[in-house]
Amino acid sequence: MYAIVEIAGQQFKVAKNQKVFVHRLPEKEGSKVSFDKVLLLDDGKVNIGAPVIEGAAVTAKVLKHLKGDKVIVFKKKRRKGYRVKNGHRQYLSQIEIESIVASGAKKTKKKETTKKAVQEKAAPKKEAPKPKTESPVEKKVATAKKPTKKAPAKTAKGDDLKKIEGIGPKIADIFAEAGIDTFAKLAKASEKELKGILEKAGPRYAVHNPSSWPKQAKMAAEGKWEELQKWQDETKGGIEK
Repeated sequence: MYAIVEIAGQQFKVAKNQKVFVHRLPEKEGSKVSFDKVLLLDDGKVNIGAPVIEGAAVTAKVLKHLKGDKVIVFKKKRRKGYRVKNGHRQYLSQIEIESIVASGAKKTKKKETTKKAVQEKAAPKKEAPKPKTESPVEKKVATAKKPTKKAPAKTAKGDDLKKIEGIGPKIADIFAEAGIDTFAKLAKASEKELKGILEKAGPRYAVHNPSSWPKQAKMAAEGKWEELQKWQDETKGGIEK
């Protein structure tokens, strides 16, 4: 006899005395737990639930809590020099199936906090002080003293300069601070002007070669994205071969 049951958001095919690794359960080691979301039973005759079988349940014993094998998560972005490597170990519980009940099992009730318990835990509310009544003259003086707050001016967002081969997030921010935040402005800038901005930012940025950036920006400003992509594929790091 076997059953297909949902445990901690996953579906398992289980039989009696079988040991299964599932997502971490809140129960302590050695305690018993019952699962009533039985989707299918087979004891010689297949019984399929809609979606679950009423009265069916699978009882198990929590053997131990542990961590799974480490999984390496590696992320990389093309042409940006972005590489991130992380490890992940899933929290698991090992359980042993003790019995499979086809009918007559009681549904496991979830613990619910009663309204009385919530009211007892809640801190007593302090009575708010009564507002002072002001005379019409005092109200006029108070309104006259309050300065009118001006709404902050909305700044228009510039273009994404990172689409230019050779420009990363840091250099894009440096150009934006210097007033070059659109493809059109970058296309009009000379190589000498761009080089001067990079040198002011520090030796780390002064080593970059901005000779092709105005040319790329001109194609981007004119909307020639296919031509720009083809040009970038034929070059190496934004430098013509």
